[in-house]
Amino acid sequence: MKSFLLSLFFGAIAMAAQAQQTDSLAVDSIAMQGFLEGAVINATRAGKEVPTTHTNVQREDIEPLNLGQDLPILLDQTPSLVSTTDAGAGVGYTGLRIRGSDQTRINVTLNGIPYNDAESQGVFWVNMPDLGSSVDNIQIQRGVGTSTNGSGAFGGTVNIQTMDPSKIAFGEVGASYGSFNTYRLQGQFGTGLMGNRFAVQGRLSKIASDGYIDRATSDLTSFFISGAYYGEKDILRLNVFGGKEVTYQAWNGVDEATLATDRTQNSAGTDGFNKAGDPYKNEVDNYRQDQYQLIYSRQIGQKWYINPALHYTRGYGYFEQYKVDEDLADYLLSPVTIGADTVFSTDLVRRRWLDNHFYGAVFSAIYKGEKLGLTFGGGWNQYRGEHFGRVIWAEFATGDNDHQYYYSKGYKNDGNIYAKLTYAVKEKLRFFVDLQYRNVIHQLEGTDNDLRVISVDKTFHFFNPKAGVSYDFNTKNALYTTFAIGNREPTRGDFIDAPIGLEPTAERLYNLEVGYQYTSTKYAFTANYYLMNYKDQLVLTGELNDVGAPIRTNVDQSYRTGIELVGAVKPLKWLNINANVTYSINKIKDFEEVLYVYDENYTFLGEQRNIYENTDISFSPSLIAALGITFTPVKGFNISLLNKYVGKQYLDNTQSDDRQLDGYFTTNLNLNYTFKFWVLKEVTLSVLVNNIFNQLYESNGYTFSEVYNTAGEEARADYNYYYPQAGINVLGGVKIRF
Repeated sequence: MKSFLLSLFFGAIAMAAQAQQTDSLAVDSIAMQGFLEGAVINATRAGKEVPTTHTNVQREDIEPLNLGQDLPILLDQTPSLVSTTDAGAGVGYTGLRIRGSDQTRINVTLNGIPYNDAESQGVFWVNMPDLGSSVDNIQIQRGVGTSTNGSGAFGGTVNIQTMDPSKIAFGEVGASYGSFNTYRLQGQFGTGLMGNRFAVQGRLSKIASDGYIDRATSDLTSFFISGAYYGEKDILRLNVFGGKEVTYQAWNGVDEATLATDRTQNSAGTDGFNKAGDPYKNEVDNYRQDQYQLIYSRQIGQKWYINPALHYTRGYGYFEQYKVDEDLADYLLSPVTIGADTVFSTDLVRRRWLDNHFYGAVFSAIYKGEKLGLTFGGGWNQYRGEHFGRVIWAEFATGDNDHQYYYSKGYKNDGNIYAKLTYAVKEKLRFFVDLQYRNVIHQLEGTDNDLRVISVDKTFHFFNPKAGVSYDFNTKNALYTTFAIGNREPTRGDFIDAPIGLEPTAERLYNLEVGYQYTSTKYAFTANYYLMNYKDQLVLTGELNDVGAPIRTNVDQSYRTGIELVGAVKPLKWLNINANVTYSINKIKDFEEVLYVYDENYTFLGEQRNIYENTDISFSPSLIAALGITFTPVKGFNISLLNKYVGKQYLDNTQSDDRQLDGYFTTNLNLNYTFKFWVLKEVTLSVLVNNIFNQLYESNGYTFSEVYNTAGEEARADYNYYYPQAGINVLGGVKIRF
């Protein structure tokens, strides 16, 4: 078994999309075996002939760490990546950033099919619990990357390929348990090849956790079923998978004053303490998402492959909140007369719903020649979603018990077409060209949760060219460079929260990558320089909308530039050492901060605008580093020390030390022992000790500020909130395969 980090680094150094080989169930020809290796997914990936900065992660790399935590946590050791979790222990709402870019700027695909939420462009890993157990391999491209389906990639691309059915029948059960009453129960099966043509594989998982943060519980279930038909020259595959999550809200974070005395405090559900002194028990997020994928692949002749696919995602759910002393008018409720008194406010319970459909088709055609490679592809995807809110209980109100007070609907059509060409001029010199056209139509109408009227009808046309060249000096030394342009449309929130008269515009990114790589049997090293120059990047202003949500605005010029170093050495047969370091500069050239000014009675007086020049972009640490050391004292037994350092991050774009996340360093210990026992094919015992030195740190946060004018003197007040992560915590598990 390989260590988690070793193949990550060798994958980055090799710069190749080495997809895990799919079993050739019913076909013996070498050409057909190559065809079976995920041709649909490879159309949007970077292979060794493509000069793009990326890292490949294989199933065996994440499997030793996979004890129920979400995928961002499992990928934490990859270069330039920072992971975080709201509940503090890796289960529930989790997220990742790549090169300082958040998940709304990271394109995620599952088997070549887009996964990002169409409206917010975010990624909600909590809706796919235990996805890591169904992953075959992952390619993480940093920067714009190659053309793909779905939202524009401004920080990176996470291209996930799920497992194909096994050709050998098997069964597997697993269980894990650990700190904060975290546990996972899991079962998998495979029918093996039936009738020399069919195979089915499936998984069912249950994950639960109390969370590190108070009441930040998670109750997660998921399933994954994949069935395939294998013909002589084609494959038809159906994937059906989904997840249901019920998580107690931990979105509020912990305020700065409380952090020093009560790190696990959770303010969710404590609005007025329900007049009984206890937090509201059902302050939860409750959401279900099911996905269907029908993928067809066919070989035509010896060099052509076609790969169409259909997909459909159904999602629906709500988050529930207990609110105290709310104005009835804000919920379209009439005042209530009680005797001689008229009541204009009430305690209530509300649910904010999302009900959506996402469907479409993607396709690709691949030609593989000796010197020339061609890929044509694209997709058409449509989103239909409804946002609405209901009052399900009120202390004082007239009307029904499920009163709807706002409703809006969104439509989004996203179509793209691309063409990629690779050509080897000589054995050592290769050229790459990638051209994509993308069309986006986004429409919104109705009322928002603050009863504002929404009306948006925008069409975007994007041309995203990319080109590069690579040169192999010899079998050990290689050089590559690529230049790419990416474009990205504003999100739903950017449109509806924009100040009156100021409409958000699309963003553009110019991305240059230059890399050198050295590989040998025992040593490997990669150095990559990148420049990401933005035009009209959308950044936080510090201004808040009517319900307290942050507003973003376009800034004319901003950039990210840095150096990524990746190295691996295997000095002894039983010892692997791996490291990666990213040093970056992330700047906004001119930034205008907007603050609200109030008097001592909290009466709004106006706005204060502050101009900053050449400040750091928020949540963009200048230094990220990882070090992995793996010992294999005996066959099947691995001991890994996984270290991670993340430098200081600012909570906003003012570069103020009063509003920042301190840098942190963590070390995790992972033990894995795999052996055969009796009639069992494989038994694996695992122990994961996270944060073994019990470091107290915060991986995420937010801030807002206000100005108070008292007796003619103004004073600024900052309100900082943080997401504390757990100290030392343990997970242990057993997996039995038969």
